[in-house]
Amino acid sequence: MINHVVLFKLKKYDSESQKQNVIGSIEDALLGLKDIITEVKYIEVGVNYELATKSYDICLISHFENLEHLDSYRIHPEHLKVVELIGQHAVERAVVDFEF
Repeated sequence: MINHVVLFKLKKYDSESQKQNVIGSIEDALLGLKDIITEVKYIEVGVNYELATKSYDICLISHFENLEHLDSYRIHPEHLKVVELIGQHAVERAVVDFEF
């Protein structure tokens, strides 16, 4: 199994409610991929409760049977739509993929 972990740091927003709306949209879009992309075996989205300057805002954890399934996920049109959405709001991204 492959564990795919992605961290996102969002840009600054004028209000907390605006930021929470963006986070909610991203969270819903990511979680929705489980029902669309069969290669996704598990998906979880966590929102950081302490949004300090040096921390990331959102964490995605997803599992795949193997690297081929992860690669299929990466190029899936529905995943690319979510990537585009996140790209409009994220200023930093960090990724770790590992076998478990």
